[in-house]
Parts: sequence; structure tokens; C-alpha cells
Amino acid sequence: MAKKSNQFKVVIEQDEDGYFVASVPALPGCFTQAKTLGDLKKRIREAILLCLEVAKINPKYSQQIKDYSYEPSFIGLELITV
Repeated sequence: MAKKSNQFKVVIEQDEDGYFVASVPALPGCFTQAKTLGDLKKRIREAILLCLEVAKINPKYSQQIKDYSYEPSFIGLELITV
């Protein structure tokens, strides 16, 4: 039997120092950063796997996922000049 795959929406931003920062709204506290998008993709995958492992053994974190996680719906991006 094949292992079930999970998909997660990842929010990616670039900070003032040029680092790419990724967070996973469905997994509270699940985030990482890297200098390149390629490295960021590897690191966020590792962070997701770690969060899922923690959720298996830590009931408090598992409850946080239920209480604080959300699945964002992408609406768009606007640049507003004032």
C-alpha cells in the first residue's frame, strides 16, 4: 500500500535582508528561511515533516493545530502606494 501524501499551502515572502521566508498556516509555528528558493523548498519540506512527527507524539501541539491552524485561500496581491 502506498504512503498517503499530504499537501500544504506555503506562504513565501522575502525579508529586508533578501532571505526567503516560508510558513505553513496549517501547522502553527512551522516556518523556515533560506537565501535561495531552492534551499527554501527543501527546508520547508523538512520543517513540515518535523511538525507532523511532533504532532504524532505531542498532544498539546496536535491540539494547537486544531485550534490555530487555517488553510488560506489566495485572493491576490496588491501593491498600494500612499
